[in-house]
Amino acid sequence: MESKSLVSIDQCSKADILRILDNARKFEENPNRNLLEGKIAATLFFEPSTRTRLSFETAINRLGGKVIGFQDASTTSSSKGETLKDTILMVSNYADLIIMRHHLEGAARYASEITDVPIVNAGDGANQHPSQTLLDLYSIRKTQNTLDNLTITMVGDLKYGRTVHSLIVGMSHFNPTFHFVAPDELRMPEEQKNFCDQLNIKYSEHTDFTEEIINQTDILYMTRVQRERFTDLEEYERVKNVYILRNEMLKESRENLRILHPLPRVNEIAYDVDDNPKAYYIQQARNGLFTREAIICEVLGIQI
Repeated sequence: MESKSLVSIDQCSKADILRILDNARKFEENPNRNLLEGKIAATLFFEPSTRTRLSFETAINRLGGKVIGFQDASTTSSSKGETLKDTILMVSNYADLIIMRHHLEGAARYASEITDVPIVNAGDGANQHPSQTLLDLYSIRKTQNTLDNLTITMVGDLKYGRTVHSLIVGMSHFNPTFHFVAPDELRMPEEQKNFCDQLNIKYSEHTDFTEEIINQTDILYMTRVQRERFTDLEEYERVKNVYILRNEMLKESRENLRILHPLPRVNEIAYDVDDNPKAYYIQQARNGLFTREAIICEVLGIQI
């Protein structure tokens, strides 16, 4: 990678991505290795998290390292007015690696510029979530046996959804075709569409979520409408349940179709989908453990 920190998926070349995914497969075969013996990782979660924080902390433990940190910024000195700079510099005294989630876009990149300790971005506002992207890519390759020439349909909050923004960049190396399904209020931002245009990546935009679109799809990537990103709660109420995937909508879908979701879900995937063999979001979350083990070793320069 271009840096020993991982703050954005666009740092990763195609070769970087494939190497990390190959190492994740090795960790799936054997997740318990003492590669971090004597190392301490700090998990700084200024925003709430379940899967990301627990999978990173589990990865550190399975690799033989130790974890310090917090999951509630209100219990830290930031609630007293301590700046992000001072928090990062202070924690850098104690840890060999910092994994952080923050509500401000660019916070992880800023942290990486003020410390020599590697930073892993676990989500910064509506900007980037590179470890989620890599576990998504791992899940896609595992279920499709390839990353090349796939049709990926992204549904829901495409405006604020950092996971879909990052996934577009990650998949850009593999000749994808995208369908973007969102209400006008949550449509894919121009920045991401311009990125696709510059690289001649095919995409189409839709406001209706139809079986016709689903039936053209290899990966159906559902997203939650994120209440915490809205300043206008009336706008949130208008769009929160606009798309709901139900099991009956999958009856003519491709055999290889798999349904992904970065979780948590609210109402966008009905519970009757859970028993469909095409539902993959629980296994997807499990894949986060192996991928994050590979990411930790990557940024620390540890050979697998």
